[in-house]
Amino acid sequence: MGQRPKFATVDDYLATVSPDVRPIMEAIRDIVRRSVPAAQETISYQMPAFKLGHVFFYFAAFKRHVGIYPPVKGDENLERELRPYRGEKGNLKFPLNQPIPFDLIGRVAQALAEQHSK
Repeated sequence: MGQRPKFATVDDYLATVSPDVRPIMEAIRDIVRRSVPAAQETISYQMPAFKLGHVFFYFAAFKRHVGIYPPVKGDENLERELRPYRGEKGNLKFPLNQPIPFDLIGRVAQALAEQHSK
């Protein structure tokens, strides 16, 4: 079994993503940049991520969904809206065969930035 590729930058990661999913990943990247302008891009656990001192937002492309990590906690209204996208560990899975709720993802980025700044 081959080793997973090692990525130095988010652009390196995105270059390996399927061409039909890459625009979704780019849109998520742009939304996080706009939602949390002070955040810096990085690669962590071989996934694109954003940090404010330390990583607060990870996102990754999979065969059937885009995943966002870690779980959002402490905002009951947002958690309720995210229920349809929750995976088994509370992480978010946005199916690629459905419209991606980009505005909701922007709110997730803001909530995670705030959650991890405490």
